[in-house]
Amino acid sequence: MNATRDADHAEIVRRIAAAQLSLWPRIAHGALLAAALAMTIVLVSLWLTEPDLPLRTRTAFAVLAAIGGLWSGYAAWVLTARRVLFARQRVVAGWLALAFTTIFTTGAFAIAAVTQSPAGWAAGSLGLGLIGVSTLVLLQSRARLADLMNNKRMLEALRAGAVR
Repeated sequence: MNATRDADHAEIVRRIAAAQLSLWPRIAHGALLAAALAMTIVLVSLWLTEPDLPLRTRTAFAVLAAIGGLWSGYAAWVLTARRVLFARQRVVAGWLALAFTTIFTTGAFAIAAVTQSPAGWAAGSLGLGLIGVSTLVLLQSRARLADLMNNKRMLEALRAGAVR
């Protein structure tokens, strides 16, 4: 009886693992890595080959290149860990998204305040929407991680009771 139940549990775990390690999340992270690297390379190339850029433009390029580098690092980490889209990685991605959208929004509103540019105000307003979306993504990923950790504790408790 226990052997059948253990086989059923093993099959459930195999299905969960197969879903987490599927092809589409790997492709998505590969695309993220390629896009982030391309963006970073273009920004750094412009930054280095145009010495007469104004300070605020060089600063913006540096910040955007750092953001692109961090997204590249995240995507490379996920792909090399071979554990695509596990809950902890989603939490990390959520924090990165929230941090980067906050940086973008702060910069857009700072530019708008200094230059009184309507485009700056529009970009800042768009950034507020992005902050809202990234906050929701982060909250959902943290709730999913909490659920999974709770399930893990319950399974460990059940297993400890079954072993005795």
